[in-house]
Amino acid sequence: MEEGVTEQQLLQVRREKLQALRDQGVDPFGGKFAVTHDPGPLKANFEEAIDVVLAGRIVANRDMGKSRFFDIADAHGRIQCFLNAKGVGEDAFAIFNNLDLGDWIGVEGTTFMTRKGEPSVRVAKFTVLSKSLRPMPDKFHGLSDKETRYRQRYLDLMSNEESRDIFIKRIGMLSEMRRFLEDRGFLEVETPMLQPVAGGAAAEPFKTHHNALDMPLFMRIAPELFLKRLLVGGFTKVFELNRNFRNEGISRRHNPEFTMLEAYWAYADFETMANLVEEMVCHLAEKFCRGLQIEHKNEAGEPIRTINLARPWKRAAYRDLIREIDPDWFNHTPEKRRERCKELGVEISEAMEDHEVTQQVFEKLIEEKTFDPCYVTHVPKELVPLAKQNRDDDSLVDVYELIINGQEISPGYSELNDPIVQRERLLDQAGEETQDVDEEFITALEHGMPPAGGIGIGIDRLVMMLTGAENIRDVIFFPHMRKV
Repeated sequence: MEEGVTEQQLLQVRREKLQALRDQGVDPFGGKFAVTHDPGPLKANFEEAIDVVLAGRIVANRDMGKSRFFDIADAHGRIQCFLNAKGVGEDAFAIFNNLDLGDWIGVEGTTFMTRKGEPSVRVAKFTVLSKSLRPMPDKFHGLSDKETRYRQRYLDLMSNEESRDIFIKRIGMLSEMRRFLEDRGFLEVETPMLQPVAGGAAAEPFKTHHNALDMPLFMRIAPELFLKRLLVGGFTKVFELNRNFRNEGISRRHNPEFTMLEAYWAYADFETMANLVEEMVCHLAEKFCRGLQIEHKNEAGEPIRTINLARPWKRAAYRDLIREIDPDWFNHTPEKRRERCKELGVEISEAMEDHEVTQQVFEKLIEEKTFDPCYVTHVPKELVPLAKQNRDDDSLVDVYELIINGQEISPGYSELNDPIVQRERLLDQAGEETQDVDEEFITALEHGMPPAGGIGIGIDRLVMMLTGAENIRDVIFFPHMRKV
């Protein structure tokens, strides 16, 4: 904002220019405009002396009297344009004088290289496409207030190249993940987002009511139980990129609405799925991050860590990692384990069961301090009721939890396909709330589900790790915020 000029004055000036355009016979909000090129790709693959038609937002404007150099841009980049009164005519030049930074414009012209070597377009004709009635964020400092960046993402995207780059990478990664799985024979499927029983994970669901059926429904917390029904039906390789909803806390790593990839592969196991995930993530890193070393920086732009994705990734048993904290942990009584938590500085509650106390130690002293990839395998069966028990130790299940950047990125299971054991596990998890058991799922298992491996990948956390973002809100276009 110009010094000494209030926002209200700026808004008034733009309204006056809007009326001036109308007085000049110009529709300030345009219409269909057929383009041949986009600003960024045109500059990146520049050729001189070609006729082009392109459009974008005016993001820079240099007044040189009867001539103007201005930049137009969209999410994919920008290019410089040159306009003068002689080339477009005095009437058109007068129209351009009523345009501001932030306005959308279409230009027709010919490419040329300036004497300073800047790829440019010599404008022969332009069309006003949309008059912006509010100013852009400060062109020198961008949009630095995080609260505004999240609440008004469009301002963030128009002013912060780093934000645009993160979201373009996210979009490319999702497309590449689909291609990666389809190339290996997986079929993309869709399952219900409104479910009669909230299953597939232990989480608090969002509840709603369907009037026509007069029944309660839940926004899904996971698609797992429906995807497994497809295995029963004979689809042996399936995946879904889906939105899940959990009515729980919000933090820099949690959003109540989030994106997951879940995939199931008949006749595979958790180790097969771990290999698949390792290959996929490294492929994404090499394609979108220029290698397997991912640098993370703080808000000041200073390096804080480098994540090394070089293969093979570490694999370690859950109990072995706990023993690195306390070699005698599993020889202690439950009361002694609670005492050790106090000594280790790990907060626990009286309501926690013994396996939850151990899990709290894992999360605080192992997970949050593990940055390079680590597959944590063979966890207690109480933690994962949908996984197959280990044949050598029935207190454990054949699973992995992939930890990168101090958080779980992906769980993977050898899926439990014994309907009798599955019912027992779900009843134990539900406690007195037996109505929470999905009887339709149990019935499906009784028709026979092949042994299979399954994975989930938290897309938001994966993008955070690969782009260096430290807050989940930086990788979600429109994160949920408290109402103001």
